Amino acid sequence: MATEANGEGGGLVFHPMDQFIVKPLFGDGPVGMFTVTNLTLWLALAVVCTIGLMVIGTAGRGIIPSRVQSVAELAYGFVYKMIEDVTGKDAVKYFPYIFTLFIFILFSNFLALIPMSYSPTSMIAVTSILGFGVFIAVTVLGFVKNGASFLSLFWVSSAPMALRPILAVIELISYFVRPVSHSIRLAGNIMAGHAVLKVFAGFAAITAVAPLALIGIVGIYALEVLVSFIQAYVFTILTCVYLKDALHPHH
Repeated sequence: MATEANGEGGGLVFHPMDQFIVKPLFGDGPVGMFTVTNLTLWLALAVVCTIGLMVIGTAGRGIIPSRVQSVAELAYGFVYKMIEDVTGKDAVKYFPYIFTLFIFILFSNFLALIPMSYSPTSMIAVTSILGFGVFIAVTVLGFVKNGASFLSLFWVSSAPMALRPILAVIELISYFVRPVSHSIRLAGNIMAGHAVLKVFAGFAAITAVAPLALIGIVGIYALEVLVSFIQAYVFTILTCVYLKDALHPHH
């Protein structure tokens, strides 16, 4: 994930953002619509890991679970409880979609911590698809379940009548900003962590500060492991909050 380059004068030159460049996996040509890139490779690996955990890992359904089955059951119970607590039992029917989001983002984040890997969730194009996918699904569901009464989500009936139109505009703007903040939060946090890791790795090439840089790398790497889980959790719990608004707009 981290490299360094020396400038012409022998000084250390950092390029922390180079690791986020999308490149063809084979050859050096331009990236087209159907070009297999480093991004698509690690996206595919995240999908394979998700399938491996939830399909292959639980295929045996043993009474005494294997390690993989134990991890799958732990993740299953964690997300199921989250949906029940945040959204309510009537939202459990949407568990497969929410659970798949959580596991996919979690694997994408963790796989990106492998040296020389690529981080799919650092790309705003990827997180935007996830964020806008949630936004569109929740909005359509809100109108299907509640009809025109879904618009009551933007009408603050508890506020004074004079303020209600102003608050409605604010609520409407806030609602349409959701997919943007939803996607940027994930991409920004992952990108920032990997950029800092690369900077510290560059400092590790300087003999005088190498020991301190290595300690910093270990500390930041440990923090990134935690951030990888937290960001998957935050994305998922916000999805549950938005789903709750769609199912219960009057609350």
